Amino acid sequence: MKKLILSFVAILVMTISAQARDVYSRDASVLPKAAQTTVKKSFKAGISLIKIDKDLFDTDYEVVLTDGTEVKFDDKGNWTDVECPAGKSVPDAFVPASIRQWVKANHKGTRIVGIEKDRKGYEVQLENGIEAKFNTQGAFKRYDD
Repeated sequence: MKKLILSFVAILVMTISAQARDVYSRDASVLPKAAQTTVKKSFKAGISLIKIDKDLFDTDYEVVLTDGTEVKFDDKGNWTDVECPAGKSVPDAFVPASIRQWVKANHKGTRIVGIEKDRKGYEVQLENGIEAKFNTQGAFKRYDD
C-alpha cells in the first residue's frame, strides 16, 4: 500500500512539474492590461524581456527593461516589485508619499532603488544598502537586515 501511495505522489509531482514552466517573450501583449499600462506610463525604457512564470495556481510576470530595471507583476497585472540598476531611482508613482517623506527626512539624498509590495506592506531598499519595512499605510515599522 505504501508503494502505491508513493508512486501516486511521485506521478503527481512529475505532472505538476511538467506543467509549471517559464515562458519568455518580448511582446508586451502577453502582459495583463494593467501591467501594460504601468510599463508604458511609468518607464521611458523599452521592454527587453518578459518572463512568464506559470505555476499550478497563478502566473507571475517579470519584465526586464532596456535600462536594466526589473518590474514584477502578479496575474492581475498589479506590480509587486520594482528594482532599479545603479544610478536609477524607483519612479515616484510606485512609492507612497509617506515613504518618500520618511526617506527624505531620515536618509537625506539617498535614492530608493527597490520597492516590494505585498499584503503586509512595503519593503524599500535604499542605494546605501539599507532596507526598511513599512505597513500598508506607509508608516515605518523597522529596519530589515
